[in-house]
Amino acid sequence: MEDTFIKKAGPELGKQMYAFPDKKGRRICLIPEVTGIIQEEWNSTWRFENKKPYRIFYIQRCYRYERPQKGRYREFTQAGIEILGGDPEETTEEAQTLLKGLLDVLGIEYVFNPLVKRGITYYVESGFEAEAPALGAQKQIAGGGRYEEGVGWAIGIDRLLLCLQD
Repeated sequence: MEDTFIKKAGPELGKQMYAFPDKKGRRICLIPEVTGIIQEEWNSTWRFENKKPYRIFYIQRCYRYERPQKGRYREFTQAGIEILGGDPEETTEEAQTLLKGLLDVLGIEYVFNPLVKRGITYYVESGFEAEAPALGAQKQIAGGGRYEEGVGWAIGIDRLLLCLQD
């Protein structure tokens, strides 16, 4: 499982993973993000079984070895959507509209940037993100982009709660 994340997301994420051998000596890790797993499932099974575009929503506890600070924790909850196998332009627009709609419904004041360089290697073009300037240094509350199989974004529930408190 460790290889899935390093192969999909890149060595930078590998440095932040909690990775260790299991009782049989296989390399495993605590899940640092979700999109890499979804990409593998799409490529191995889902693309053969599901109508395109295929939409999925998730909420997942994730773990990264980072320096804890306000809005950045070693254990955090991530919610996200992925749209797989559809027209790239249409699904990117749909994903961005869903993210902005969620933030609008919640009453979050945010800045949306449709063209950012994301640090995860599976992205095939510029990504996008939403920032809440009131949060200070850890102002990114959601980010995503297009990858070979589709497009998706994730939102940090912990940072979202900080936004709602402010």
